[in-house]
Amino acid sequence: MARAHPDLEAVIHPDGKGEAGVPTYGRLTYRELDDWSDLLAQRFEAIGIRRGVRTLLLVTPGPEFYAIMIGLLKVAAVPVVIDPGMGLRPMLTCLKSVSPQAFIGISKAHLLRLVFRSSFATVGVKVTVGRKLWGGHSLRAWGRTPDRPVVESQEAPADEVMMIAFTTGSTGPAKAVNLTHGNLAAMLDQVDDARKRVPPETSLITLPIFGVLDLMLGSRCVLPPIVPGEVGSTDPAHVVDAIHRFDIRTMFASPAVLVPLVRHAQAHDVRLPSVRSIFSGGAPVPDHAIAALRTILPPEAEVTAGYGSTEALPMSAIESRELLGEFVARAHAGAGTCIGRPALGLEARVVGITDDPIPTRSDEAAAGGIGEIVVAGPNVSTSYAWPEEANALGKIRDGDRIWHRTGDLGWIDEGGRIWFCGRKSQRIRTAEGELFTVQCEQIFNTVPEVFRTALVGVRGESDTRPVLCVELMPGVRKSERARIEQELRELGAQAHTTERIHDFLFHPGFPVDIRHNAKIGREKLTVWAASQLAKAER
Repeated sequence: MARAHPDLEAVIHPDGKGEAGVPTYGRLTYRELDDWSDLLAQRFEAIGIRRGVRTLLLVTPGPEFYAIMIGLLKVAAVPVVIDPGMGLRPMLTCLKSVSPQAFIGISKAHLLRLVFRSSFATVGVKVTVGRKLWGGHSLRAWGRTPDRPVVESQEAPADEVMMIAFTTGSTGPAKAVNLTHGNLAAMLDQVDDARKRVPPETSLITLPIFGVLDLMLGSRCVLPPIVPGEVGSTDPAHVVDAIHRFDIRTMFASPAVLVPLVRHAQAHDVRLPSVRSIFSGGAPVPDHAIAALRTILPPEAEVTAGYGSTEALPMSAIESRELLGEFVARAHAGAGTCIGRPALGLEARVVGITDDPIPTRSDEAAAGGIGEIVVAGPNVSTSYAWPEEANALGKIRDGDRIWHRTGDLGWIDEGGRIWFCGRKSQRIRTAEGELFTVQCEQIFNTVPEVFRTALVGVRGESDTRPVLCVELMPGVRKSERARIEQELRELGAQAHTTERIHDFLFHPGFPVDIRHNAKIGREKLTVWAASQLAKAER
């Protein structure tokens, strides 16, 4: 891209505020990004950040992030990517677990290093991104242009670890995932295939790490003002401004961004005529939001709901026109949520539900057709860097092939489409059988005033009690709750899947994960539900 289109903008990023608080933007071309990352690759080599060196990266979204990431890839170092929003103690545990040898971070992150020295004990090389230097090297002092010829790097073997990325930890302790150069190559091909091999042109990037893929596909990447870990607080007016100002063609966003965007567009009669494709991920987007999204886009635009995880991205996808057909009705009848057919080159199947290791391939049929979804393919990580026991619990050996256990429950229909029914760790085990969260919730989500629901299990002396937590649409009055609860009870009684649910609790706003602000924090809701039931019974 730098050779063919040197003056094309690669990264367009917020760099301040103008009149009425409207963001102003800076620009970095492909030639400038290539030169900058070449310089960084030279400097990294000189200070000891070389092939295989695990390099902790704690840098805010912006041009520096992409220059550093590409510079690290050019020397085949191994970036270690952690979400700071997971909380201080979990983050310190995560970084200590992979023994990083180098650390590139903003000034505030280096101050953290000085306070919690034992967690950074293995770090030998330090680079600061920012003005305040807390020892080591300064990224700013290096400049942006190489001062000598650049030596072309050798292509890395497909099975060599490219990056260590941590899972969100939203359903258990975060795990360190080994992603290889082969995984990245497959992801690029699959993302390109999902876009029907159409160049992305200009992309709105709401999850910075995905911008690396779009840059490799030749996109102009626009970063709107987003606070990492607080994606849900993004001002939809700023998103609309960026879409209009930069003629955005494609975007990836979680429901935490898309749902407020739809509400803002409807309230202000906004249309997005430039957008040709929207990809969602992180959690299922409510079907009513997908339908509303289509009304503000051109008729030919595609809205694709994606499914994936840190260990396997992407896994599957389904376009809105197919999803909004018969599959919505099936979901509301208790089939789960259709998440589409497997991505290019990926194979999916289901195995029997168990919390025990499955050391070798098992052809055991899942009871009732619902089981744990397992996947294998070129984009699927085959190992964890930490903890070691995650490899025994999360992988299945099938000769030379490794299957990844997703921890998600579902089934595969006659057309090869995957239906998601909920997380395995969040299934409700009662004396009368198991209940699967998403499968049940889709039945209740049909009530117009309901934004979303979450099924949790409160343990009693002799059994687990299924409880439905309910988050209402904005503006619904408390006086309406009695009527809404009655509608929910009637719906639940009509389906065999939900007839055992008798407790309904209204919650002001569900806790969500830190990466996408979209996955419901059911573990926290379980604690809240238990306390609410205890209060009611006093």
